[in-house]
Amino acid sequence: MNKPLLILGGGGHAGVLVDILRQQNREILGVVSPEKPYNCKIFESIPHYDCDEDVLRFDKREVRLVNGIGSLPKKNLRTKMYQRFIAIGYKFETVVESTAIVSTYAELNKGVQVMAGAIIQTGATIGANSIINSGAIVEHDCNIGMYNHIAPGATLSGQVQTADNVHVGTGASVIQAVFIGNNSIIGAGSTITKNISDNIVCFPASITQKIIK
Repeated sequence: MNKPLLILGGGGHAGVLVDILRQQNREILGVVSPEKPYNCKIFESIPHYDCDEDVLRFDKREVRLVNGIGSLPKKNLRTKMYQRFIAIGYKFETVVESTAIVSTYAELNKGVQVMAGAIIQTGATIGANSIINSGAIVEHDCNIGMYNHIAPGATLSGQVQTADNVHVGTGASVIQAVFIGNNSIIGAGSTITKNISDNIVCFPASITQKIIK
């Protein structure tokens, strides 16, 4: 039985998630955001809570959280919010948009979000709190770490592995069996043909090492 939902965040990513969940007739109890949600129409009639502590009003056994905070390179608010509420016993809902194609032999961990038109093939594993964004392709037997963002239109060929906190930018391509290390950023439009170690930023024409804090 589906449990009612609380949305964390009131920006663009949260708006997309609310749209998905409303189309799926899910019950949304409220949006938790320090500022009023930006898009009044999509958030219409949903109660607004302006403090993270308001989440604690809701019984963790009776509600599921949805992480509506967007994922951007070098920004870790999304991860911090997930870790905070997991640590005190809340659970995050996995959200899959109705037009996404997810193999029954793929594994989606806690709080994964799969957006419109994305494809996740057989044998793939997606780590907790990761986003597979609109039109992204995760091919067979890929292993995606925790807190990843595979941005719109990115393509991961078969058996790609990513560690944690990896961002694969819009339209990037990663060939088969490549490994991408912790905290690395694959810039929009990049083509990756070899392994990438930790804390690397890749641009379409170059690879630059940079420690990410």
